[in-house]
Amino acid sequence: MDQPVDQPRLPLGAEMPPQAPRRRAGPVGIVLVLLILAGLAGGGYWYLFLRGQGGEGDAAQQAGGFAMPVEAHPVRIGEVVVQVQAVGSLMSNESVLIAAEVPGRVQKIDVEEGAAVKAGTPIVELDSDIYRAELLQAEASLALSEQNHRRAADLVKQGAGTQRALDEAVASLTRDQATVALARARLGKTRIVAPFDGNLGLRRVSVGAYVNPGDPIINLEQIDPLKVDFRVPESALGIASPGREIAITVDAMPGQSFTGRIYAVDPLVDEQGRSVVVRASIPNPDGALRPGLFARVAVIVERRPQAVLVPERAIVPFGEDSYVFRVVDGKAALTRVATGLRRQGEVEILEGLAEGDVVVSDGLLKIGDGSPVSVIPEPTS
Repeated sequence: MDQPVDQPRLPLGAEMPPQAPRRRAGPVGIVLVLLILAGLAGGGYWYLFLRGQGGEGDAAQQAGGFAMPVEAHPVRIGEVVVQVQAVGSLMSNESVLIAAEVPGRVQKIDVEEGAAVKAGTPIVELDSDIYRAELLQAEASLALSEQNHRRAADLVKQGAGTQRALDEAVASLTRDQATVALARARLGKTRIVAPFDGNLGLRRVSVGAYVNPGDPIINLEQIDPLKVDFRVPESALGIASPGREIAITVDAMPGQSFTGRIYAVDPLVDEQGRSVVVRASIPNPDGALRPGLFARVAVIVERRPQAVLVPERAIVPFGEDSYVFRVVDGKAALTRVATGLRRQGEVEILEGLAEGDVVVSDGLLKIGDGSPVSVIPEPTS
């Protein structure tokens, strides 16, 4: 038989007070608690990080002054180049597709394909027999016109000739002079020469082929220097100015860089892409570069030859700031720095370090500000 549970005794006539309902934590409260815990955990981690991960590190330092082994490197003084990146294509400085100006049959080819030629070097000769005959005919007619002109002039002086006859003789003489000049020019066009210094391409005709005016024969390219056209955004218009230095790389020659200078900027800004076309000249004395190659262009904005550089892994980011651990008298000194450019595993330091400083590069999580450190010597090769 169950025993009755003793209830608290109340004064006669008093009523049992109502029990307060239990409150349950809502979603907002849970989130708030989690955020507070996360903030405390983050602050604790940063504190432990700066203080050498809490009690164990401190106790070790107080007990025996244990120096944590770390890797460290002295800052490096080197050149940093501030640049704007773009892409473009290489082009010949001068390029022409040599073609016939008069019809004729190819009689002789004077050059080899791919050869370097000077301006005025004969390239192709057309059959000139017909043009020579036309020139002889024109010269004979001119000789007769000159005699008729002299006779008409003498008769007018003697009063036996008319002015009309003299005028007709003058007109005939002028016409025949022009005919001779035209025949001589047509004959000269049968010998095609290089208009400038350059390198020949591949010919498109053979000896015996008949060509008409405009038919291509061979291309001629001037490849020293070369031109490179590329686009920069309108915001960089002031940077990409004539005289500015550039550096290019091409996939055909990895690891090599070629320098040049901007010499022209298109005055028209593209409304669609909001960019402007820039043209630069690249010296190519050995002919290593070729027209048509894809080029990666770097417009050199500034060169800083005495920049302070540290390994990228030595940087300790915290919020918007950056820090490094300097090794000073055998201890780690947390130092705030201002960073600049990053390149190939290195970071430029604008403020906070100077030449001769040594920074910790490995073992950062084991030390804090003021921790004794022992620099591990680099292995000798």
